[in-house]
Amino acid sequence: MNALSSIMAYLLGSIPFGYLIVKMKEGADVREVGSGATGATNVSRKAGKAAGVATLVLDAAKGCAAVLLARWLTGSGGETTWVVAAAGVAAIVGHIFPVWLGFRAGKGVATGVGVFLAITPWATLSAFVIFAIIVVRTRYVSLGSVVATGLMPLLALLWDGFIFPRPDLVPVVMATCACAALIIAKHASNIRRLIAGTENKFGAAH
Repeated sequence: MNALSSIMAYLLGSIPFGYLIVKMKEGADVREVGSGATGATNVSRKAGKAAGVATLVLDAAKGCAAVLLARWLTGSGGETTWVVAAAGVAAIVGHIFPVWLGFRAGKGVATGVGVFLAITPWATLSAFVIFAIIVVRTRYVSLGSVVATGLMPLLALLWDGFIFPRPDLVPVVMATCACAALIIAKHASNIRRLIAGTENKFGAAH
């Protein structure tokens, strides 16, 4: 079941909802516009806000589903075992590197939200508040995503290690570290543009 849960998580994560939505609505490849990603922000630029919201919800849902499926397959209940943690990481890998799209798709943020919500909900809600504040103040979605994601391991340690201590703290924190590393790595070009002052602001014309 260990390998099966990771394989299933990867396949769930690899469903390219943003790509499919834009393809059906606009007849275009969303990776050829804007940031080149298949995530909600880029989808909204190409196909409108409703399409972006649908992509966000579906991408988050598949991340959450991957974790829940792994728990069901392994009979771990609500605990985040190492196998469940690996499934969460696999779902994000699937989103970022889907076999169906030549291993080139999104940056993993929404799928990461789904994974994080399933394994450490309070930390995720805290990170969302930080994300929202940054985006409202700066209109840089990428900056909010990178900062909030980068803080996830610390927030998980705070909530699950000190405020509401849990026995599965180590795999939870390690999963957030691995997921955060993947997501931030995929934002390397955004980080370079942020430093150079050329990053696109949300809602700006392209």
